[in-house]
Amino acid sequence: MLSGFVIGGLARLALPGPDPMPFWFTVFVGLAGSLVGGGIAAALYGGPTHTLDTSSHIFVSLLLEVGAAAGILAAYRRFVQRRPLSGPDAYRFPTRGVGIRRMRDRLRQVGVDPDALSRRPDTPSADGSEPSHDDRVEQLAKLRELHDSGALSDEEYESARERLRRY
Repeated sequence: MLSGFVIGGLARLALPGPDPMPFWFTVFVGLAGSLVGGGIAAALYGGPTHTLDTSSHIFVSLLLEVGAAAGILAAYRRFVQRRPLSGPDAYRFPTRGVGIRRMRDRLRQVGVDPDALSRRPDTPSADGSEPSHDDRVEQLAKLRELHDSGALSDEEYESARERLRRY
């Protein structure tokens, strides 16, 4: 179980974005990756008895196991969660999958919006209402210029800065 958890955890680290899942599912992905990767290693080295002959065989076997677990996780993410594997949408919190509904409910109970939780700072929100990181930097520079020229009072300047920093 420990090796399944470690290999499943390494597979989760290999893919960008959040992968909230129960402990048992991480172990399951790791064990499935171990079986597939171990089978590939056994086929490469001429049987299971030669898989652990040298440290390089062990290392390659471990890499194959983690790679197979990452492949299983990628298939899960793509076909069950229906999320991309890369790009800005890979970082959004999933809406489907094992334990996702329960995780979303728990986050809402403590007052956290799961959709805002995993949004990267340099991407706008889905409705486009939130400025991107570059837009905020540009707006802060304009506010500084207006304040320096005397068009904005200190209170107006601080208030506008705080609104931009909340994003």
